[in-house]
Amino acid sequence: MSTFDKLLTTIENSIRHENTKIRESIPPYIRLAVTLRYMATGDAFARLHFDFRIGIKTIANIVREVTHHICSELSTVYMRMPTQEEWLNIAQRYEINANFPHCLGALDGKHIRIIKPEESGSMFLNYKHFFSIVLMAIVDSNYNYIFIDVGSYGKECDLNVFKETQFWKKLVDNTLNIPSPCSIINTNYILPYVFVADEAFALHANVLRPYGGNELTKEQKIFNYRLTRARRYVECAFGIMANKWRILHRSLNLSLDLTVAIVKTTCVLQNFIHTEEGHVEPLINRDRLNSRLHLEGNNLTADEIRQKYTEYFSSDEGSLPWQDKYT
Repeated sequence: MSTFDKLLTTIENSIRHENTKIRESIPPYIRLAVTLRYMATGDAFARLHFDFRIGIKTIANIVREVTHHICSELSTVYMRMPTQEEWLNIAQRYEINANFPHCLGALDGKHIRIIKPEESGSMFLNYKHFFSIVLMAIVDSNYNYIFIDVGSYGKECDLNVFKETQFWKKLVDNTLNIPSPCSIINTNYILPYVFVADEAFALHANVLRPYGGNELTKEQKIFNYRLTRARRYVECAFGIMANKWRILHRSLNLSLDLTVAIVKTTCVLQNFIHTEEGHVEPLINRDRLNSRLHLEGNNLTADEIRQKYTEYFSSDEGSLPWQDKYT
C-alpha cells in the first residue's frame, strides 16, 4: 500500500460527505489530493480551482477540514509524548548518530512567514523584519518531531515561547517520564538526560546550551562543537519540511487558525512519511540499558551538569578523533 493510500485509509471516513439528490459529494481521495497539492506546491486556491475544477471557497473549506483531521487522527500515533523506554531509544540513537550521550532531542524555533494580520500592530514582526508566527519544536535524530508548539507571536524570543509551552511546564514538574540520571556506558560519568539548544535558550538541568563569548577554553570549544553536532538535527528537520511542503517558502495569506493547522499538519506528515517509508527506529540494546538504569545521579546545578559534559567530551572515553580540528 502506498503512503498516500495509507493516509487516505486513516482519515477517509472522517472526510467523507454524503451525496445529495442535487449532486454527488467530492470523494475523499480528491479532498486529500487537493490538500496535499496545496501544501506541496504552495499554489494559490485560484490555481487549484482550474486544476481540479473545484470552487475556490470549496477548496478553502476542504483544506481546513482535511488538515484538521490529519492532525487530530495522526498526532496521537505519530507525535505522541514518548514513554520512558522510547526516550531511552531516542537517546541511544543520538549517541550512535551524533556521538552525544543522554540526548533526548534537539530544541529550536522556526519563524513561519505570514502576511500581516489586520489590526495586529507589530505583534507578529520578528527580529528578521518580516511577519511570522513561531514553530517551536523538539526533534529526534531521525528528523521526526517529538513535540511542537505553533502560533506564538513572531516578536517573541525563543526562550519566552518555549517557557509558555506545555512541554516546558511538564519538564519543570518532572512529568515527562524522562529517565533518571545514570552513568554513561563504560565510564564513571553519571549525568542526566538532556535536550540540546542554541544560545537563545536558558541553561537548565535538562537543557544544555553552548558556552558564550570569544574567550573560550579548548574544552569549552569542544563542548560547543559536540553540542552543535547534536543540535543540527532540528535545523535539518526544518529544512526537510520546508522543501517537501513548499507552501512554507512563501508568506501565508490565510487566517491564523488555518495557518497554524497547516504548519502542524506538515510536521505530523513528516513523522508519518518517515515511519511509513522505512525510517525504522532501531531497537534499544537491552544489555546496555540494564547495566546502567539502576544508577542515580547527584543533584547537580545546570552549570555543573554542563561542566561534567565538557569534561566527558575532552576525556579519553568521550573524545572523538577529529574534534580538535574544529576548535
